[in-house]
Amino acid sequence: MAQIDLKTLRERIRQMDFERGTPEQIALWREDVAESRANLAIEGMTPTIDEDAMFALMLDEGVPPAVMPTIILSLYRPGTHQIAA
Repeated sequence: MAQIDLKTLRERIRQMDFERGTPEQIALWREDVAESRANLAIEGMTPTIDEDAMFALMLDEGVPPAVMPTIILSLYRPGTHQIAA
């Protein structure tokens, strides 16, 4: 499985125009993501280290969880971990 290019992802996210979360919101989102990750692990669908890093990066950049899927779908080529040019 290919690695997620976190450096490029961070650069692209920083160029995007969306309302970033406040530090308080981001702290709550981190708790929600941790809970979701725990639920996935219970179901045997533990995210990879790269996936964990990608979501951590998005939270670092203030991306609201509701916006994350849209960003992922817009950046990555279908079926790959490669950022679309």
